[in-house]
Amino acid sequence: MQQKKYLKKIATLFLISILLSCQSSPKVEPGEEREKVDYTQEDVRKAEILRIEKLLLLNPIEALWRSVLLGDKNEIEKTSNYVKDFCATSLEQKDYLSLYFAHKSLSNAGFEKLANSVILKSELEELFYSNLPGSGVRKNSQVKNISECIKGTVTVWVDLGIKVKGGMGYADRVIGSGFFIDERGYFITNHHVIADVVDPKYEGYGRVYIKLAGDEDTRIPAKVVGWDSVHDLALLKTEITPPYVFSLGSSSALRPGDRVFAIGSPLGLESTLTSGVVSSTNRKLFSTGNVLQIDAAVNFGNSGGPCVDSNGNVQAIVFAGIAQYQGLNFAIPVEYLKQELAILYYGGLRSVPWLGAYGKTVRQSNRTLGLEVQYFSPGSSLARAGVEVGDVITAIDGNPIDSLEQIQNVLRMYVPKTIVKCDYLNSEKQKKSCLLYLTERPKSPGFAFYQGDTIQNSFVPLFGISMIPSSTLNKRTYLITNVLKGSIADESGFSENDPITVGKIHFNDDKTAMMCEISIKRRKKGYLDMTMGISTMLDSPYYF
Repeated sequence: MQQKKYLKKIATLFLISILLSCQSSPKVEPGEEREKVDYTQEDVRKAEILRIEKLLLLNPIEALWRSVLLGDKNEIEKTSNYVKDFCATSLEQKDYLSLYFAHKSLSNAGFEKLANSVILKSELEELFYSNLPGSGVRKNSQVKNISECIKGTVTVWVDLGIKVKGGMGYADRVIGSGFFIDERGYFITNHHVIADVVDPKYEGYGRVYIKLAGDEDTRIPAKVVGWDSVHDLALLKTEITPPYVFSLGSSSALRPGDRVFAIGSPLGLESTLTSGVVSSTNRKLFSTGNVLQIDAAVNFGNSGGPCVDSNGNVQAIVFAGIAQYQGLNFAIPVEYLKQELAILYYGGLRSVPWLGAYGKTVRQSNRTLGLEVQYFSPGSSLARAGVEVGDVITAIDGNPIDSLEQIQNVLRMYVPKTIVKCDYLNSEKQKKSCLLYLTERPKSPGFAFYQGDTIQNSFVPLFGISMIPSSTLNKRTYLITNVLKGSIADESGFSENDPITVGKIHFNDDKTAMMCEISIKRRKKGYLDMTMGISTMLDSPYYF
């Protein structure tokens, strides 16, 4: 099954093995330093106005954001009315997802009255959330015996037709688990279980059906409603009335040692219930949030099944286990599902928003105070809005941001092409605010950093090194000025004032990993000349 892709994030030797046959890529320097946009220059203003005009029909929300930053009254009036018209059209077409975030963007930009002239915020929220699966009150919110919950689980079968190997044909199937969250037949599983069916590049046969607990013979067709490859979640629907519907509980209070129950179909063995404890709550296997480690027995086929408490409330969704290591299994916190369930319900691929930045939680006396911005890509909304490296984000749309995990939780409730309000503290601890525009998170964020910036700048998010050029003869020779704690450079023994020369840079085929040849004189080793390779994954929980 496609769970193997998660093992790549766990195996420490992964980068070495995949980079043996990697591609070498020369670095094209786009510029020595990033420069802020200076709208006081007439040619810059004219170029920006021209860009805004081109964006009006393609993306009126970005056009509005840019016009507000520009401060041109005519452009602001024009773009705000375009977004208003977009809201009206979305309402007429009953496209409540587009309407919801366009309405929010218009309000955040300072045009709440204009947004409410299309539809009041309270009325819109009622429309947006009215039919959402998993939001109703369950009559069976508590169970007398945990085994009662088995009735609400399903075995998910993905029939991919026939696979020919060695001249013989074999049935090509993927087996997973799922659980009902709504009386209309909506159920949850993992994205990787149904990935081939929704992959536009897949040209083969594909069909999804389920089997109910206790009925191994009846195949019930199911359709995929919405899916998210980043958080490995998928919402599906079948046209039956479920025998049991789960309540979505919470994982926020879970601590190591708490008992959990996993239900699913390991290796196709339907209606299997296992129990165990939470081993850890902060494993960084996802690029946008921590996952749970559990020791309940989980095998291939459990993917997408529920982890529940003693009352039968879903606390997490099983997504991976490592067969050769007993007890090393993982589950997705149910909060992630609750945060983006509305987006999944409105259908299709769920694109994940981001700000094109890298940062870490600010801690003081065991308290988390905010998210320090340690890097942002040129041209990102943080760069255009005037946020600087070292500033600390404290709130997004009024939601307090006291940590990296918290901004990931907040952004999980948004879609790309949305304007949000950002509160932050500058280097002088002054409170500031700005408008930010959310874009779509690329498949390989680290590669996007590398492509769009200089080596000097991109090595901050990639390896945790701040550098300055140290030679006019060799543009790839630098002096390290700072090493971020806990970074790859820190773990490799790099330190301030180490001279460094960047050699060849290699990528694997799908641009998920990178290796760089480094010549360095490490101060901690008596400035002994050394040539070494350092590797990194091109996605990280510290990218947001």
